[in-house]
Amino acid sequence: MTASKRKSVPMVGTSLGGGVGGAGCSSLAPDPESAAEKAIAFLETLRIPEGPKAGQKLRLADFQKRFVRGALAPENMVAVLSIGRGNSKTATSSAIALGSVMGIWDKQPKREVLFAARNRDQAKIAFNFLVGFIESLPKRERERFVIRRGSRLEVEYTGNGGGLARCIAADGRSILGGAPTLAILDERAAWEKEKGDALENAILSGLGKRNGKALIISTSAPDDANTFSRWLDEPPPGTYVQEHRPPFGLPADDAESLLVANPGAAEGIGASLEWLQAQARRAIARGGSALSSFRNLNRNERVSAEDRSVLITVDEWLAAEVSPEELPERKGPCILGVDLGGSRSMSAAAFYWPETGRLEALGTFPSTPSLADRGASDGVGRRYVEMAERKELFTLGDNTVPPGPWLAEVVKLVEGASIACIVGDRFRHAEFVEAMAKANLRVPFIWRGFGWKDGAEDIERFRRALFDGQVKTLPSLLLRSAFSEAVTLVDPAGNHKLAKARSLGRIDAAAATVLAVAEGARRLARPVQSGRAVLWA
Repeated sequence: MTASKRKSVPMVGTSLGGGVGGAGCSSLAPDPESAAEKAIAFLETLRIPEGPKAGQKLRLADFQKRFVRGALAPENMVAVLSIGRGNSKTATSSAIALGSVMGIWDKQPKREVLFAARNRDQAKIAFNFLVGFIESLPKRERERFVIRRGSRLEVEYTGNGGGLARCIAADGRSILGGAPTLAILDERAAWEKEKGDALENAILSGLGKRNGKALIISTSAPDDANTFSRWLDEPPPGTYVQEHRPPFGLPADDAESLLVANPGAAEGIGASLEWLQAQARRAIARGGSALSSFRNLNRNERVSAEDRSVLITVDEWLAAEVSPEELPERKGPCILGVDLGGSRSMSAAAFYWPETGRLEALGTFPSTPSLADRGASDGVGRRYVEMAERKELFTLGDNTVPPGPWLAEVVKLVEGASIACIVGDRFRHAEFVEAMAKANLRVPFIWRGFGWKDGAEDIERFRRALFDGQVKTLPSLLLRSAFSEAVTLVDPAGNHKLAKARSLGRIDAAAATVLAVAEGARRLARPVQSGRAVLWA
């Protein structure tokens, strides 16, 4: 599997291999005098410091060479690498740091290299790799290093103009005034939001003083809003991006996609494909957080590894998605679940046919601001635009979605279906009544609360219907996105109520789906009344 190539300005699309190449990956013969080729030649003189192949010469795989070339291309200041755990991203970056501090391709005096991480222990991992590589150098070179392991983790190089490598944690104030020639931001997706962004901004602001470069490396973040995800999805000019992420929705033990996320497995780097598949099957059997964690860390997917309070996990929802040929028909009464949005939020509707289990959902935003601008402000990139292209989302109204015309437009999409009732939030009852009158809808309205009482029952009925295979829908980016943002708050008695995972999350489609499916489950559970006449004694 190889990564596709793209320039250092943002472009849409990745290859099947999940990688996105950048400048410096040319089909022409590489220049042996370039910084990248000098770095590759130097790295392959080092010896592996630990693991089963400890003591052997370091041999870079193709994906590692691509990253080195992209990172050290003159036009790039930042290089971003997203790859599965155990594919030597930290070790490779540490080897690059060693070459940088020794001035192999950078002759500036007093070079400065930073190892930045969420905390000191994380930064120490890269530091230990650096020290291990130093120990593989000839004795004459080793004597030029001073290694400090006390309160400060530092490596000082006294030859070739001198250099210093040091570790820092996520506190931007600790490096104000620094001028690094190279910075390694390790496991960037795991950094705390505010402190991590402050540290990153402080580092990047100092790089320009000495034409420095930054290597931002990590496994995938759990969501699109993470700063590391933004680097991958919206890279600014001067950024090289290499992402090894398989397509969404594949089985956890799929061999081809495992190799996409773990290209080192085919090169003898890290875990073997057999081991990865065995771990995948174990995670599938255990389910829950074990499976979510495997997808995030080993398959490099954007899946939250924390599922103690999620409404449902990714794999639980994927079980409800079917192909168009397998989708049940619209048969029997239809339950319409509605979540009316506020002045600027999404309004969502979910249609559920309890007799067949068919589910359809769509969302609506006001036209101002545009879907692209709204996606940028919500931290989800082009997701809303893609939903609109898939006919799962549309716009109506200027600054707000008018409830009456919206409800009428929604019902048109299932024209001919027998709508048995509309289910919605009891606190919006007056708005629902007005909207139904304007849409000329004369069906019962069932109001439900989103608090502990009604919410706990609806969530439990929805989960039970989903797990029993009574919910079937086409693959929907709208619903995937909504359920990925939905969590539940749990009270001391174990009751659940729906909530957002983040303040900018959009869970309206998930809320509408829970309401519709729960009401459908209640109707199916009611005993069928007998038509037998009453007999009097």
